[in-house]
Amino acid sequence: MTSIHRTVLLNEVIEGLNLNPKSVVVDGTFGGGGHSLEICKRYKGVKIIAIDQDANTWRNAKDKFERLNCDITFVNANFRDLDNLKDSLNLSNFPVDGIILDLGLSSDQLEHSDRGFSFLIDEPLLMTMKANPSSEDLTASDIVNTWGEENLAKIFFGYGQERFAKKIARGIVEARKKKKIETTFDLVKVIEDAVLGIYKKGHAKGRASRLPRKLHCATKTFQALRIAVNDELGALAMGLKKGFDVLKKGGRMSVISFHSLEDRIVKRFYKQKEKEGEAKIIPARNEFHSGGNKKVILASENEVKSNPRARSAKLRIISRL
Repeated sequence: MTSIHRTVLLNEVIEGLNLNPKSVVVDGTFGGGGHSLEICKRYKGVKIIAIDQDANTWRNAKDKFERLNCDITFVNANFRDLDNLKDSLNLSNFPVDGIILDLGLSSDQLEHSDRGFSFLIDEPLLMTMKANPSSEDLTASDIVNTWGEENLAKIFFGYGQERFAKKIARGIVEARKKKKIETTFDLVKVIEDAVLGIYKKGHAKGRASRLPRKLHCATKTFQALRIAVNDELGALAMGLKKGFDVLKKGGRMSVISFHSLEDRIVKRFYKQKEKEGEAKIIPARNEFHSGGNKKVILASENEVKSNPRARSAKLRIISRL
């Protein structure tokens, strides 16, 4: 499969890591492999450990790395388990110089996963990052068909910041009494029946006027379900701690977030490490990349124009002392 994914903040991440040809880098969210591939091109001799829960990401990208003769090891796992992988990857003998966490869903997963990440494609309602989920793995179908109305509303509001969470939760509970919600289009139909009219009136006066006009009414619900299915916020909190533990002194961690809840977790972790004297936050080089906040790095106007998904990306970098 030809990749359609475009890596966000590519130069900013790599330059911020301050690497050299002898560096060891952990790409904790390999995805389309964009960051790792560029590192291989720039630093011959660098060692990369690529981690991803989705085994398909490596199958789709490995030919490019083989052509470059890149020293890369792929591990089919979640970066939250980095401590368990430490011995098998021999990280005690290869101190880590750089860690990359790109928390966005790749365009390849969105378009070609067959796991229901996109509300624009009719697929089984899974939303798990695992390429081959077992019957024991939690899925979006499990959540929408078995969770109570109150819990559904909590995740839609808490993870998706969906202001009409209660209406959507109520609509799901009523719909599943008649028929199991099995596919993405099944769920989209339920959401549309519950709130489409409100979203269409996004230009009207009052509370609905604050809705982005082009936002699909299923966007936030799908986002919330994906976060819940994969415990993304829990994985991030654990991954930050375990990643920092394997960094050598002077090593750097780069994290790109696309969601305010993710960014809050990263920001708090960095501030705590700085307060404890264990790390320093690497500032943006200029106002153009920081939007006035020197501790966060944003995509340039040119990048946003060519890749609109970069608009919500926030990069934060920390160095271990």
